[in-house]
Amino acid sequence: MSRIFLDTNILVYMFDADAAEKQTQAQHLFDEAASNDRIVISTQVLQEFYVIATRKLGVPLTSQQAEQVIRDLSEFPLVAVDAQLILAAIKITNQHHFSFWDSLIIQAAMHGGAEILYSEDLQDGQIINQLQIQNPFVTA
Repeated sequence: MSRIFLDTNILVYMFDADAAEKQTQAQHLFDEAASNDRIVISTQVLQEFYVIATRKLGVPLTSQQAEQVIRDLSEFPLVAVDAQLILAAIKITNQHHFSFWDSLIIQAAMHGGAEILYSEDLQDGQIINQLQIQNPFVTA
């Protein structure tokens, strides 16, 4: 089975009671991918998750709750953001005109061997190298 990379927004929706439909979809996607050992994430995603989950949700997670989620997520294959990854992301930014932060997510996904990047922030169906972007919230 192919690996998938989960962008921060997918993980945040799992805890967003104000977006019940997306919460259900995100949880289902996560559960299915986790049960098949397909998930890969990055240190950037963990950092962003902590900030958003503790500050921007309608009912934010406590620091302790968010820390536990990050501990759990850290059990999956994790791509560490380093200078080499940052430089590769800059190249993607220049080639495709994405924001730097989106380019860093894309580069981390490729570096982690993912074939699919689930994100709400990028164009659904777009392919970058061998990486396909999918928005799990788009209805057919």
